[in-house]
Amino acid sequence: MMNSAKLSELTQEQLESLATQAKSYTQGGRLPDYIPLLAKVNPEWFAVQINCTNGNSFSFGETEIPFVLMSVVKPFVLLFLLEKIGKEAVFSNIGMQPSDKPFYSIEQLEADQGWPRNPMINSGAIALASLLPGADGLTRCENLCSWLNQCAGTNLVLDKAMLDSVVAAGGERNRSIAKIMFESGFLNEPEIAIDTYNHICCLAGNISDLANLGMLLVEKKAEISHKNRRIVNALMMTCGLYEASANFAVKVGLPTKSGVSGALLSVVPSAGAIACYSPTLDHVGNSKAGIFFLEKFTNSLNLSLFV
Repeated sequence: MMNSAKLSELTQEQLESLATQAKSYTQGGRLPDYIPLLAKVNPEWFAVQINCTNGNSFSFGETEIPFVLMSVVKPFVLLFLLEKIGKEAVFSNIGMQPSDKPFYSIEQLEADQGWPRNPMINSGAIALASLLPGADGLTRCENLCSWLNQCAGTNLVLDKAMLDSVVAAGGERNRSIAKIMFESGFLNEPEIAIDTYNHICCLAGNISDLANLGMLLVEKKAEISHKNRRIVNALMMTCGLYEASANFAVKVGLPTKSGVSGALLSVVPSAGAIACYSPTLDHVGNSKAGIFFLEKFTNSLNLSLFV
């Protein structure tokens, strides 16, 4: 049975049963205290939305709560740039290799002699940010946001309070990452790149917006190349959950991207998108309840790409 048929069998009762189980996993996780505003959100929030290609949509929880995308924006920065400047230009200074180190690893970057290993970790995303059109971080963020809202029908906005909190936190590790890439010849204008990265990570929406974004990687759209969707999905599968990606591929088998805000997005190719939000994180930096939900949900409906 194709994944589209499997997902179309979902009922609201199934979703609510699995989501209720997952919500109990908000306990025991941690909030990311290195960004002050993220450390102040309600740790018990949980929201999920499933969008299907047949037009059905199912949701549960605090669906109206806005949250910042953080690293979940990375696949969509990659998609935007693949569409605007092409594969060769994007991957001239960014690799496609998975990493077994944390997303912020300086050790990995130094071992790779300043080469950003993939677009889903911070070094690669900062390199992507340097390629966005615009003179400064705000303009580049606005250009990306406008394109995403137009293509996906979302209502993303820049969360300026969260941006201020991110900037106030200093981001010294990301500055060190940018410095290494700059000195190795893989990054231009590091300050603008960091400013851009901070801005785009603070784009915010609700669970419906996240699910609608996911559909850009699911459905055929005239304005988005199938080849580019395939590249993004492949890199989400191999790199989207950092050093947990391989284990997650075995357990769940879907392209997935996480963010330290607790946002989590999975793509069921040709079938739909699964969006979760739960702010407490596991030891890797992925949503604790979100990961639990995705594993239970995909196994319940047998959605893994690896049949």
